[in-house]
Amino acid sequence: MQALPHPDDAWRQTHLGRLMGHALRRFDERVLTLMAHNIEVPLALSNLAARAQVSAAHIHITRHLALEGSRLTDLAASAGMSKQAMADLVTQCEAWGLVRREPDPLDARARRVCFTATGLTWLQAFRDAVAQAEAEFRQAVGVEVATVVALGLEAYAGA
Repeated sequence: MQALPHPDDAWRQTHLGRLMGHALRRFDERVLTLMAHNIEVPLALSNLAARAQVSAAHIHITRHLALEGSRLTDLAASAGMSKQAMADLVTQCEAWGLVRREPDPLDARARRVCFTATGLTWLQAFRDAVAQAEAEFRQAVGVEVATVVALGLEAYAGA
């Protein structure tokens, strides 16, 4: 038997954290869709994105990998992921030709994760898709609201 919702239960569906989570998923899905249809993205990667094989988790590498490369531990910390989870993502992205592992010039025992040429193309497609998704957001809610949302999120996130 299903319990009836308590009259004060609506807050669970409409609180700010839930709304931000829905907005983030919608934004990331739109970015991946745009990347899947970007003619600059290599066809194999475009097909992976179109078939939902590339997820928001894979975007963590795109968002957090420094252009000069990053150690796996730094990349995981930046993305808020465990080292093991990030290692799995890096392995998958390495198989797709987006990144490569190379010796760290500052520590012979360590390795850095670096973008490949294909990865840099992917990064540019990501940048273009984010710009378009942001423009669509501004169009949907209005420039003033979009500006207030961006300022509020920057302040809240501590940027």
